[in-house]
Amino acid sequence: MRAPSTIVSDMLTPIPSPYLVPFDGTFRVADAPTAPPLDGAAAQSVAKETSKKGLQKELKRLRELQRVLYAGDHHAILCVFQAMDAAGKDGTIRAVLSGVDPAGCQVMSFKKPSAEDLDHDFLWRTARVLPERGRIGIFNRSYYEEVLVVRVHPELLEGQKIPALPPAKEVWRGRYTSIRDHEAHLARNGVVVLKFWLNVSKDEQARRFLDRLDEPTSNWKFETGDLRERQHWDKYMHAYEAMLNETSRECAPWYAIPADDKHYMRWQVARVLRKTLEGLGLVYPEPEPGEIREFAQYRAQLRAELGLE
Repeated sequence: MRAPSTIVSDMLTPIPSPYLVPFDGTFRVADAPTAPPLDGAAAQSVAKETSKKGLQKELKRLRELQRVLYAGDHHAILCVFQAMDAAGKDGTIRAVLSGVDPAGCQVMSFKKPSAEDLDHDFLWRTARVLPERGRIGIFNRSYYEEVLVVRVHPELLEGQKIPALPPAKEVWRGRYTSIRDHEAHLARNGVVVLKFWLNVSKDEQARRFLDRLDEPTSNWKFETGDLRERQHWDKYMHAYEAMLNETSRECAPWYAIPADDKHYMRWQVARVLRKTLEGLGLVYPEPEPGEIREFAQYRAQLRAELGLE
């Protein structure tokens, strides 16, 4: 098959979105919306139906684009999800990938680093499971934990076996540089990096924690550690703001998606992914002239076997 004709660039222009984190370091968490741009109960009811219909429309198109991506086998898509607990990462990933061919996608979740992870650099455990060409890869949390939870709890650095551990500020600066270089390398090699921060408010997080405690079938989702981390909310917001400003770049943009309304959040994530795939100019591979002539022979052979000649 002849290689598909696609847009060849190591710097795909990010799709326009009100939630695109700027590349100039001016992003402020305090100014970022956590809810859809609608007020009032009636407006919210309309917005819920609009979001549901919008998501289904995006999913239909995503299914088509994912097939072409898989057939073309030239680009890989990496979607990174980061958020505070109960923001809705799992549900969003399930919703956005619903209906997509399982052979063309993979989801990786990253918890506390293992002993093997700690025997390598902080990018190792994610680099070894990057999506192959033609596939959509999802990171549910990622290497960004190393500038989030570790920044909020710098004592974790002591267990990371880093020789001649520098001051914490130098550690974060170095890790931002490593991440930017890593993502630029991926972009130059055909991996489209999309990063989503699901921006849930502190009050909404509390409501969702209560739902987990009150609903027996959701009790398993609640962990006491969630409340401990909630006490560090301001530190986390500071860490997120620094991370977003330091690592949102044209080759690997961040999108700060409002997460207080799960339906709206899922719709907006699917919309960014769909528009990004469309921007790649994906087409199915074309047969070589010699293959087309062989197709005629194969067609005649199969028709003869079926008695259609």
